[in-house]
Amino acid sequence: MWRDVAGLQTRRAWRAGWLGALGVSVSMMLAACDAGSAQSDAAHAAAAAQQSMSGAQMQKVSADGVAAMPAGGQTRAQVYESVKRMTAVGKQLFFDPSLSGSGKLACASCHSPQHAFGPPNALSVQLGGQDMRQQGMRAAPDIKYLQKVPSFTEHYHDSDDEGDESVDAGPTGGLMWDGRVNSAHDQARMPLTSSFEMGGTPQKVAAAVKAAPYANQFRDAFGEHVFDSDDATFKAVLRALEVFEETPELFYPYTSKYDAFLAGKAQLTKAELHGLQLFNDETKGNCASCHISQRALDGSAPAFSDFGLIALGVPRNRTLAVNHDPHFYDLGACGPERTDLKGQDEYCGIFRTPTLRNVALRKTFFHNGIYHSLEEVVRFYAERDTNPDKFYPVVKGKVQKFDDLPKKYWANLNTDPPFDRKPGDKPALDESEIKDVVAFLKTLTDGYQPEAPQQHADAHVVSSK
Repeated sequence: MWRDVAGLQTRRAWRAGWLGALGVSVSMMLAACDAGSAQSDAAHAAAAAQQSMSGAQMQKVSADGVAAMPAGGQTRAQVYESVKRMTAVGKQLFFDPSLSGSGKLACASCHSPQHAFGPPNALSVQLGGQDMRQQGMRAAPDIKYLQKVPSFTEHYHDSDDEGDESVDAGPTGGLMWDGRVNSAHDQARMPLTSSFEMGGTPQKVAAAVKAAPYANQFRDAFGEHVFDSDDATFKAVLRALEVFEETPELFYPYTSKYDAFLAGKAQLTKAELHGLQLFNDETKGNCASCHISQRALDGSAPAFSDFGLIALGVPRNRTLAVNHDPHFYDLGACGPERTDLKGQDEYCGIFRTPTLRNVALRKTFFHNGIYHSLEEVVRFYAERDTNPDKFYPVVKGKVQKFDDLPKKYWANLNTDPPFDRKPGDKPALDESEIKDVVAFLKTLTDGYQPEAPQQHADAHVVSSK
């Protein structure tokens, strides 16, 4: 059964620990730079670790843009220097608007460091393209805390017992809202070449890098032959962005108040603690069924996502240009952006569960950017089925529920708590409880600084002697 929630926290904690074991360090990833998926990256990384081979070997780039693998091993210092160079170049690329067709849009324009590498404004979707006026169809996702996301699989089996594969968690993993790519370098390709995002081409990107002030740094990082072909240059660009986005202190620092709380270095307020309880309660918020809140069995910090794809039936966002066509539907995993699952009805309407870390810094929510505050989001979860008239159009006295998903796909919709109610029932959360859940969600923002204990005057006198 998909999205089974029996024994959810223990089972999902095991799962998170298993996923953590799949994590690949940047230096190991570089050794496996010719890998095309998360699994092959991991396999190459393991072999590289055994042979003391790593990113410093990427001193020469072959015609297809993949680093050549020299026969000799590399020292830890050489590995570190190689990763350091690629990270520095990746950062330059991330903030460079010249990579776009308009010359005005950088990766950082939609993935702002000040907003946890998410959108910097309340636009439902960001504007881009050659004229910077093209509207996309999905909200810009955060790109922090993606290091544990597994490759997409249609059937993900997890259990308390590692040998028990009887529980099918359904489609899980992959990057982007629909899980259609499995690596950060493939993900980087999407916005760089999308006509309504950065609107570039591999040739345009390569030309921009060759003319950039950091061109020599780029050559130092990837070898003297990196500019021999546009294809080689473009592939190196994607790899550099991937390496930069693996910088721990920037992309997965785990410095929120909740992390400090788990470490025994901070206390939650009464409202925050109550919000956490509601978040975990299977009969109330039940948020932890998809957004895991406890440490994994290996002790690693929670990702606040099970990485599963799920159908929530969020309302249609009629401000989006694509939705002016009444026959158009964004069906997530079964299209239109993703094509390999087209025609498979059971995948229509499902989108990947994002992490809730730093969610309080966002100003637009869900795949279509329909809501703009956490209160609206939590209220939708609590009252979708008890008060549908609050969220969906009412035509001639009848609520047009699930108006952004054709009825033939409604069987895919999630009906676990709090979506197990009907009109007239009591909502899973009241307004006071919604506020407390939001208070808890705000503890997931990185950069928490514990208040320094105040010194008493007499203590200061003693310490000064």
